[in-house]
Amino acid sequence: MTKIELTAGVYWVGAIDWNLRDFHGYTTLRGATYNAYLIVDEKIALVDTVKHDFSGEMLNRIREIIDPEKIDYVVSNHVEMDHSGSLPAIMKIATKAQVICTEKGKEGLIRHFRGTWDFRTVKTGDELKIGKKTLFFINASMLHWPDNMFTYLKEDKILLSNDGFGQHLASSFRFDEDVCSLAGYDCDTVMEEAAKYYANILMPFGGIILKKIEEIRKLGIEIKMIAPSHGMIWTNPIKIIEAYLKWAKGESKPKVLVIYDTMWNSTQTMAKEILKGASDSGVEVSLFHLRKTDWSEIIKEVLESKAVLIGSPTLNNGMFPTVGGFLTYLMGLRPRNKLWATFGSYGWAGGAVKAVNEKLKSGGYEPVESIEVNFRPDENDLGKCYALGQKIGSIVKAG
Repeated sequence: MTKIELTAGVYWVGAIDWNLRDFHGYTTLRGATYNAYLIVDEKIALVDTVKHDFSGEMLNRIREIIDPEKIDYVVSNHVEMDHSGSLPAIMKIATKAQVICTEKGKEGLIRHFRGTWDFRTVKTGDELKIGKKTLFFINASMLHWPDNMFTYLKEDKILLSNDGFGQHLASSFRFDEDVCSLAGYDCDTVMEEAAKYYANILMPFGGIILKKIEEIRKLGIEIKMIAPSHGMIWTNPIKIIEAYLKWAKGESKPKVLVIYDTMWNSTQTMAKEILKGASDSGVEVSLFHLRKTDWSEIIKEVLESKAVLIGSPTLNNGMFPTVGGFLTYLMGLRPRNKLWATFGSYGWAGGAVKAVNEKLKSGGYEPVESIEVNFRPDENDLGKCYALGQKIGSIVKAG
């Protein structure tokens, strides 16, 4: 097994989950990794572990470098099981190791594992000297759980960021720069997966992310590498930091999304005409059928688009179930700085558009316009749909 070294004495000892396709509802079409990092100095520290099923893979990587019994510290940046799942396996071997985590981390680990380990809780500014290397801890509460923290290697200027800056991406490569090294390989893959990860997991915490990045800057922390707990390690950290700043501020492209479901194609006919109007206004557009496109992929598009139009047929005087489910998911992620509009169709009684509007308003969003059509849209209805697309496209284009 080839040892993978980030810098002298710092090793990747994680696991690759090639077959993962679902991460609690988030589709992971490219698989995932669970990254753990071994720091070898006068003392030995393991930062994070891996999902329980992969503990053997992690231990094999560690044994290629040192005897895991010699581990002095296990740093738990986050309680969630894809990072802490192998903690019991490590602690059975490294019986004298101390577990380093936040106070909330300690509470979560004890609650989940019932462990009677030697805990040391830390907060921002606390340090752990293990020889020539120093571990500096930064509280990162609500990125994305209350227990989260970052571990910074001061001398090497490496930020071990856990879920921050991650991506779900299985690869034989470990570093972002290597993903583009093969001729014909899609060099946007890492950023695409980083955007999807941010959109589906971290989007509600944009304000906290902005404050945390500013706090790190004020601490005078120089970052030469970011090593997250999922996906590729960033050798060019400014690229992903700038992307996070843009996403957290709610900056987006001049793009219009039309998202809908349909029963007898009336709502779909409306969606296509709205799309045509927006496209003819000169902006980028995309159309998504909620039963034909994965929701987590749509959410990634919402992150980077300025306008979102939601369409639904009426069922039982309300919106279609898939539209309701998607809106519940979307509202929980709290997208920022979007332009909203709604449309839909009905047979003997309406209700879908009203229900969609109420759902949007409950999240603090006000649709700029709504259209509802009885049965099949006629030429007059289609003209209104086209005009709506033109209106939204023009607003988006104007910035």
